[in-house]
Amino acid sequence: MIHLVTGGSGSGKSEYAENWLTGRNKKDGTYIYIATMQPYTEETMKKIERHHRLRAGKGFRTLEKYTDLSELEIPKNQGILLECISNLVANELYREDGTLNDLKETKEKVLAGVRRLSNSTTRLVIVTNEVNADINGYSEETEKYRECIGMVNQSLAELADIVTEVVYGIPVCIRKEQKKYEEYKKNME
Repeated sequence: MIHLVTGGSGSGKSEYAENWLTGRNKKDGTYIYIATMQPYTEETMKKIERHHRLRAGKGFRTLEKYTDLSELEIPKNQGILLECISNLVANELYREDGTLNDLKETKEKVLAGVRRLSNSTTRLVIVTNEVNADINGYSEETEKYRECIGMVNQSLAELADIVTEVVYGIPVCIRKEQKKYEEYKKNME
């Protein structure tokens, strides 16, 4: 099962995703937390430390993987929390020389990694940011990133069995079951 959790910055989506995966704070196993945020600045370090505190005592083992999700070897049938698609897309999209990789290739690379993770577990929770709800007028490079994350998020929503948006700490169910969504798509054709 894939559960996609989206929301704005500071919406509470991370805490919701952790609690959903672990059964509302009931430690019933070992969980894999795949961290994609690179610790570049003091601000990102503080955010990473905050997320470590949130996960404390919940049974998570953290794996840092900034690119190439497909290379990860995950033990079968452990709950996986992948955080955050927005960082992963940025890491895959931007080359070291500052130029951009192809948007469609980036999307496919991210999705291939997600599919591989999904095949190794029965519970994959993916956290992503809602980046297209604000105003336009960004640089061309930023607009390309927003376009790419939008494409990835749409594809993930299609793959997901459950889609939840967290707004001000309140989870809003967008979709509960894949079968219902497939029926909806079929009826729209």
